[in-house]
Amino acid sequence: MARCRSYLRGLAICVTVLLLVSGVVMIGVGFSSIDGNIPVAKLFDQLSSSDGLLVLQVFGPVTVVLSVLGICAASLDLKPLLLVFSGLIFMEFVALMVVASPLVQVQTQMDSAVDEVFLNVTPLHRTEPFIQSELNKLQTSYSCCGLRSFEDWENQLPISCLCKPPSLAPDLQLGSRPGNSSSEGPCVMVGSELYPPTRQVTNELWVHSESCGPVLKSYLSFPIKLRIGIISAVATITMAAIALCLALGLEKYWKKPPVETTVDDFNRVKYQPKPSLT
Repeated sequence: MARCRSYLRGLAICVTVLLLVSGVVMIGVGFSSIDGNIPVAKLFDQLSSSDGLLVLQVFGPVTVVLSVLGICAASLDLKPLLLVFSGLIFMEFVALMVVASPLVQVQTQMDSAVDEVFLNVTPLHRTEPFIQSELNKLQTSYSCCGLRSFEDWENQLPISCLCKPPSLAPDLQLGSRPGNSSSEGPCVMVGSELYPPTRQVTNELWVHSESCGPVLKSYLSFPIKLRIGIISAVATITMAAIALCLALGLEKYWKKPPVETTVDDFNRVKYQPKPSLT
């Protein structure tokens, strides 16, 4: 029993230390500009979401303070302090779940909000030069064209949309028509009227068949996914800390008292608590 209690106490200390580290991570992420570090997130300011930042900024310091209290209580084996820590950390856990629950709804609404923004900014050749410049970088890096398709640029396809097909098979050439995409391959044949006449070099042009919308969506949803992941990890560690500290704080209710056995003159075995040393 003593060895089990020693393991339980050591595990409680480890979990509270891990909770302390999680609180520090919450503070670091909460006060860092994640959206500003993502190149394409600044394309559309209305999608640069700060949801979850306030949750991390508030609950991060609270978690650190309570974790220090829990480490002291578990290290010194102060049962009243362990119970106080369990109660406080449980209250924080409930508050965290209530405040952070809207983040899940924000995550589910992100795709529809992004699609609406994509619709509002097209045609792309009429948007701000800064947005066009960032999109050109994105199209060059990921071999994509447009937000939903290459048609978002209308008749002003930029150079970053041009694609060099690996092979021009006869059946593919015969089966392709201007403006239609091929069923296979990363390139699609379009009519020369979609390219600025001053730069026209051939009668038929190939552009990237994939759109940049999914890439942009993944970038924009990354901050929210990161915050949800951190909050979920902290919630899991918090539940483990509550269980371990409660077990140590309520030890007198589950710890069996030491007993001794005696045999009387009639060969009967009696069990009675051992006398206290105090």
